[in-house]
Amino acid sequence: MLQEEFRHYSGKKLQKDLLAGLTVAAVALPLALAFGVSSGADAASGMITAIIAGVVIGSLSGGFYQISGPTGAMAAILTGLIATQGLTGVLAATFLAGIFLLLAGLLKLGNLTSFIPAPVITGFTSGIAIIIALGQIDNFLGTTSSGDNPFEKIMSYTKNFTPNGTTFFLGMIILLVMIFYPKKWSKTLPASLAAIILGTLLTFILKLPVATVGKIPTSLFTENRLHFSSLNFSLLKNVLTPAISIAMLGMIESLLCGASAGRMTGKDLNSNQELIAQGVGNIILPFFGGIPATAAIARTSVAIKSGAKTRLAGIFHALFLLLSMLLLAPVMSQIPMAALASVLLVTSWKMHEWETIKKMIRKKNTTALLLFFLTMFSTIIFDLSIAIVIGIIFSCIFFILKSAKISITVEKIDWARMNLSQVEKGEDWSVMYISGPLFFMTANQLKKELDNLVNEKGLIFSLRGVPNIDMTALDVFSDYMAVAKENGQTLVFTSMQPEVKTQCHKLWEEHSYKPYEYPTVAHALHDLYHA
Repeated sequence: MLQEEFRHYSGKKLQKDLLAGLTVAAVALPLALAFGVSSGADAASGMITAIIAGVVIGSLSGGFYQISGPTGAMAAILTGLIATQGLTGVLAATFLAGIFLLLAGLLKLGNLTSFIPAPVITGFTSGIAIIIALGQIDNFLGTTSSGDNPFEKIMSYTKNFTPNGTTFFLGMIILLVMIFYPKKWSKTLPASLAAIILGTLLTFILKLPVATVGKIPTSLFTENRLHFSSLNFSLLKNVLTPAISIAMLGMIESLLCGASAGRMTGKDLNSNQELIAQGVGNIILPFFGGIPATAAIARTSVAIKSGAKTRLAGIFHALFLLLSMLLLAPVMSQIPMAALASVLLVTSWKMHEWETIKKMIRKKNTTALLLFFLTMFSTIIFDLSIAIVIGIIFSCIFFILKSAKISITVEKIDWARMNLSQVEKGEDWSVMYISGPLFFMTANQLKKELDNLVNEKGLIFSLRGVPNIDMTALDVFSDYMAVAKENGQTLVFTSMQPEVKTQCHKLWEEHSYKPYEYPTVAHALHDLYHA
């Protein structure tokens, strides 16, 4: 992969990678700080995550365009974990999730996300966006809430809700700047970075008494980092479930990002290599004090649009972030929390896949909408892993219910209509046209139709529209064959799909019974007439 990527590499391509890295760094800087804070850790954790992930995961990635770092979706599921297990629990869960991701890559499980229905992915994305927004109420209003989940925090406002006017005023200014920021300016200065610069300047010039980010370290090794001595069985047991959620989210976000970016570049993502990269990165991150990282579609798309040619663009973006941390730490420590909250509120709004949601509503796709809302509320109430399991289970249930509809049509054979003379043998013959899967939920309908045809001289089954058949439906055919044999009824099977034919042949061998078999109904009618 690297040989192909760096073949004919030149100074011109290096220049494009440098400029792309600088552009991505400008977008990533405010988001790294914001996602670090919103996760419940601190801004420093977000910066370190973006730097280490940019270098380590970027070097090993399954696609040159993938830019990894802290994301809003990941930050949303960390808030509850920090509330119960503290920062050490988050770091341990990140380490464990990294192992799971590495194993998934080595076991070539990169295609697992294809088994998750699109409405379920849209639903948990919206659920995470809502969690992010709810988590920023305190920073935006200058209030203080309590509780381990969004609902508990909202309910705590009924007892104590005293907004800080100055914080709210500053937050609203930044929010309006983000909303009305001209798109053409974003090519030069990203809206999020411009908003944070403005917020910091207003705080400094007007000496506003608002909460700020606080100390930004000038070293990649923070005080709050994971040590091997902390990794005991009890801690790993307590964070096992959250670690699975982190690994699942890391897999889903990274592979979906790669699929989208692959379409933009025409270069497919090596999904298994991407999981290996994410695994290695998340195993290393906790030992620097970083939180979980995944590939981020916003930063990745910026890299592609900025002309990135190789994975060096992602590495350069990380180095630019490191340089800004070393040189601008005192300035970044003065960034107001209200400004970061405003950036995250706008980010959470953009996270919703509005076009997809509108399409589901416009097409009145009831099943898709049910899955969307079910997964969204499950994500908010429970957590990501439970929400996805619920979404997949109900997807299967809806699919089964939809598949339980078959069409069975019975027609008498009319020899005269086929310009054939009436024959005595064909007077009591019928054709049964079946369309749809024959399985346990449709077997009863099949049995009822067959019970009405026991007195026919012969019966032709047209199974072209039957994609598969299960044991319950085969048992129905088996019972009917016994009745047909007793009544002297001739059975003919036509137009069978390969899988259905295989199953029927096994049934006939088992009962030492060989009905007539033809490729089409027309072939069957021709032979029957001339017989």
